[in-house]
Amino acid sequence: MKPNYSGLRSLVIALLLGVLAIRPSPVQAATNGFRGVNWADQRDNFVNDNLVLGGLSTSDSYATTQSKANAILSGFQNNLGANTVRMPVNYPTVSGSYWSSYIGAIDMASSKGMNVILSYWEAASSEDGKVDNLTQFWSMWQTIVTKYGSNSHIYFEPMNEPHGYSDADWKNLAAQWITTYSSVPKGRIIISGSGYNQNGTTIGSDSRFNGCLISIHIYAFWHTNWTTEQQWKDALSSSIGSYASRSLITEFGAPMTTGLNYNIGENNINGNYFIAFMYGVPNRARELGIGTVYWPGLRIGDTYSMETLHGTGINLSLTNNNASGRVQLRWSWGL
Repeated sequence: MKPNYSGLRSLVIALLLGVLAIRPSPVQAATNGFRGVNWADQRDNFVNDNLVLGGLSTSDSYATTQSKANAILSGFQNNLGANTVRMPVNYPTVSGSYWSSYIGAIDMASSKGMNVILSYWEAASSEDGKVDNLTQFWSMWQTIVTKYGSNSHIYFEPMNEPHGYSDADWKNLAAQWITTYSSVPKGRIIISGSGYNQNGTTIGSDSRFNGCLISIHIYAFWHTNWTTEQQWKDALSSSIGSYASRSLITEFGAPMTTGLNYNIGENNINGNYFIAFMYGVPNRARELGIGTVYWPGLRIGDTYSMETLHGTGINLSLTNNNASGRVQLRWSWGL
């Protein structure tokens, strides 16, 4: 009898589809789903009092904050294609009366389907790379976790740039954060690389942080003598080691209001370390599938700011500062 190859083929396809359907997907294959920008205080986020993000005011109600945030976040989404915003927190903001308004911006980002990264910044009066007051630190995070622990859009970064700690001391403090707030899924915890978030391998190699994301910072002014794309690609690779699938660049940036052209081609960098940087970092991030969060998407008066704020009251809008910088940022996102 002639074999029924058509029926056999259908059976094989059905079996393969069944296998594919039950095969578990990787917990974390890449982080390039994060396409983000930082939204910062005009004074920088190292402040002694309330954090006031560009366009907001401590006199704003929750509703007014939501309206302003909607306009600014829509600008990030429409102008850039962003789906992630990184916002600072500190003890004065979270413990005081302004917290009831500040959360309006967090809630608005979440309601728009954006990822929100909440990161602790120390005060301007210290800036020593350490937590200012541990009692206040734990109290602050308890308030935040109680509020947003069950919100899948919210990610927690225990501390920004913990450069005042030894590698061992920073890892112990970060591990204590995970233990203290054990209800938070590790996939929503972002642990800063040691130093100025430079050394991601320090975190990646410690099993206590398995499943957590790793926060990386990289800036051109750290190495002004690096004027080739490859040097910056190598620097990023060295920082993340073999942990690309868990790494997330939460800060990188370059001047966007000085007229630099970041689209002149790799062969025309002509010794400009900023241009070399804005080729190397986005290219390597794209190659490795690493998400990036630009510093800053909006910070009033910052030459690195990707956007400029216009308008008054709740009638706010954003415009791009550098078309070529926008291209490189979107390239890093895989767009």
